[in-house]
Amino acid sequence: MSAERQRSVVGGEQVNPSVRVAILATEHWSLLGSRSTTWAEVMSRISIHLTVMSAALVVLALVAQSSGFGPAFRVLSIGLSAAILVLGTLTGIRVMNASNDDAAYLLGMNRIRAAYLALDPGLADHLVTSAHDDQAGLMQTYLMGVRRSTLSHVAGSTGVFMIVTNSIVAGILGSLVSNAAGATPAVVAVVGSAVGLIYLGTSVEFARRSVRYPKMPSHFPTPTL
Repeated sequence: MSAERQRSVVGGEQVNPSVRVAILATEHWSLLGSRSTTWAEVMSRISIHLTVMSAALVVLALVAQSSGFGPAFRVLSIGLSAAILVLGTLTGIRVMNASNDDAAYLLGMNRIRAAYLALDPGLADHLVTSAHDDQAGLMQTYLMGVRRSTLSHVAGSTGVFMIVTNSIVAGILGSLVSNAAGATPAVVAVVGSAVGLIYLGTSVEFARRSVRYPKMPSHFPTPTL
């Protein structure tokens, strides 16, 4: 008895294909629902972060109009920038965790498509996404069959958006602190740029180490040509 036939037998009786399809469809919708919930929560977190950032800019503008750029403005700007950077960093970490979860969801759905094709191989020509649970299959599902460079795919991701946004805030915070310490405009510019670049490099390296291909055994690898 083949491995596929063994998987379709329970208690010595052949399982009805319609039952198998129902089970697979239930699991498919469960993964879709989990993926949708994950990214809805992540987008909500990002929206809150950007709203807080916008509100902070409005507050600083009002303070500057009422009392100028004196000590009160400096203290408030540094405090708000630090708070925004902390919130942004935590949101960025959540985005990276969600990216790992998203890859696992997609691999699960790829496996389910492999089961669909085992039931009806004729469906292969109608699928845009992959039925293979390896890294090549994962990227095929992500890209939806569209040829796109890895650089553009990464650069346009939510994770990179958060890293760049947080790096700008970190640079501004560094400039504010150095300005409050009495540094010259040239030093303020250098310190702000250096802090922003350091935060950018650290975040990219942290993301590189954190966002990994899921360690799942591949049961349906992409055929080699």
